[in-house]
Amino acid sequence: MSAEVASEIKLPPTPPELARIPLVQNNRSFGWISDRVSAITEGKAPKWWWAAFIPSLMLLGLLGSMLFYQLTTGVGVWGNRHPVMWGWDIINFVWWIGIGHAGTLISAILFLLRQKWRTAVNRAAEAMTIFAVMCAGIYPAMHVGRVWFDWWLFPIPTYQGLWPQFRSPLMWDVFAVSTYFTVSVLFWYVGLVPDLAIMRDRAKTKAKKFVYGLMSFGWTGSNRHWSNYEKAYLILAGLSTPLVLSVHSIVSLDFAVSQLPGWHTTIFPPYFVAGAVFSGFGMVLTLLIPLRKMCHLEDIITMRHIDVMCKVTLATGCIVSYAYVMEFFIAWYSGSPSERFHFMNRALGPMWWGWVMMMSCNMIVPQFFWFKKVRQNLLVVFILSILVNVGMWFERFVIVVVGLYREFLPANWAYFKPTWVDICTFLGTFGLFFTCFLLFMRFLPMIAVSEVKGVTPQADPHHPSAKGNGGKH
Repeated sequence: MSAEVASEIKLPPTPPELARIPLVQNNRSFGWISDRVSAITEGKAPKWWWAAFIPSLMLLGLLGSMLFYQLTTGVGVWGNRHPVMWGWDIINFVWWIGIGHAGTLISAILFLLRQKWRTAVNRAAEAMTIFAVMCAGIYPAMHVGRVWFDWWLFPIPTYQGLWPQFRSPLMWDVFAVSTYFTVSVLFWYVGLVPDLAIMRDRAKTKAKKFVYGLMSFGWTGSNRHWSNYEKAYLILAGLSTPLVLSVHSIVSLDFAVSQLPGWHTTIFPPYFVAGAVFSGFGMVLTLLIPLRKMCHLEDIITMRHIDVMCKVTLATGCIVSYAYVMEFFIAWYSGSPSERFHFMNRALGPMWWGWVMMMSCNMIVPQFFWFKKVRQNLLVVFILSILVNVGMWFERFVIVVVGLYREFLPANWAYFKPTWVDICTFLGTFGLFFTCFLLFMRFLPMIAVSEVKGVTPQADPHHPSAKGNGGKH
């Protein structure tokens, strides 16, 4: 068919119910996108930012004081007692690692799958990943007790000729988490380079021009720069993708390699990965829904983005629900009295309330996302996203505490209670997370400007809006 004939064929219009919401609404120009995203960093900090930053900084100070107290007094200030030798520290470690999974999935896997809707939310999700891993890394480092010997966990020569025990799950965590953190930081920073150049060119003071110019590595936007950038970004996306699956699989093996009922199961790696993505998307929704309103980003983070993230949360929530059911089936089918007792104890034992919270928030709450009216109601989505993360915390509580507090010998049974140091340390990690996140959004572009511009109609040279402007924007 010739081009002339093809151009004369008129396709029927798309029905309104099938038309997709554009990724950038109101046909915003390139200049408007740059102005809107840069306004967050260029203007004075709004009152709501200070209202969030000051409490976060206070919680960060609380974290520092609790870690200093634990370091000078001993790990006994935590609630870890026999038989629950893993307490809130390991619960919170696994929970924070799970929070960080959505960032890498949005950035790496969806980038490789060419999902354009990721462009408005990937930068904030990547930053969330880095800060969540920072919070997670505190717990195993302090849990060893003698923190000054943590460097023995790394494979470096010592004068005693000692090497790490590579068969230890603790070593697997060190390598998995450190690799995940390193690649995540590189991936996040490489994506920032074009936008840092925008901030450099818009800077009003010499100090800002110097700092942003130094961080952007002399980016000019030439074809050579874009070619090298896209190659590097693609390579890092390929490296990050297996890490999404490996890091939480390795964390799950900390439990699965043991012989304890409820832990020694092959379902843990995929079950933990699905749960991590589930909780990660819940945190992305929790952060972006209020920031979308307060930073006036409604035309960039659209209802289509919220809708898709709700659907991903629903899908991963269904996987987690399936894993819960299969755990009970495996315990019954195994014929092991210990396995059957453990799972009955989860539901009917003294800590039944933790199991009820886990099942309610992780099985029932995501099912509301089947309904479009729910997905379009931002207040409801915000509340449900918080409940998702509450439920995922209780899942880790049930796995760790309920899996340990009643062991094989009834004489060793005990009821676990966290100490005030446990609670304050956990609250302090929120201070570290939100302090870092608020500083990030204050001084760096929270939205990937160059990527958002690439999904607008104006980016297509054959689009009528581009032709009408002579291809200039």
